[in-house]
Amino acid sequence: MLVTIAVLLLLLWLLGLITSVTLNGFIHVLLVLAIIAVLIRVIRGENPLS
Repeated sequence: MLVTIAVLLLLLWLLGLITSVTLNGFIHVLLVLAIIAVLIRVIRGENPLS
């Protein structure tokens, strides 16, 4: 579930870059949240891609 959220946030970030809608950096915050979500899974020892 955490990976699903991370992928969704990453896709929203990419969509924001493509459409140039940054909302004062909000899209970049989504990217940071996606990276943090994946890192938490890696630190816990879970497979980050499953």
